[in-house]
Amino acid sequence: MDLIYLFGFSEMTGKHLERLLPILKAQIKKNHGISFVLIHDGVIGLSKKGKIPKAMSELLDLDITIYALKPDMNARGIPINQLHDKVNTIDYNELVDVLESTQKVISWI
Repeated sequence: MDLIYLFGFSEMTGKHLERLLPILKAQIKKNHGISFVLIHDGVIGLSKKGKIPKAMSELLDLDITIYALKPDMNARGIPINQLHDKVNTIDYNELVDVLESTQKVISWI
């Protein structure tokens, strides 16, 4: 992957992801390989049983790889078996591997 985003804001309480989406779309048009890691409150809104915010739904429709940090999901009571199908769960060790294999890390925390 060319770029990886670490994203830690909930769309339930702000518009951070909404502001980031145009940037992601522009990078996708330039054929950048993008991974997106949802951490901290960024994992909120991923459950298939709850309401997925519009910006999160738009993110899930992009042609990018999306990860969610398992410990953050557990801390917020989000069952992994109810997670949206496009999202891959990872733990801290796997996060290190993903970060190490990516050229540029961009933090939105």
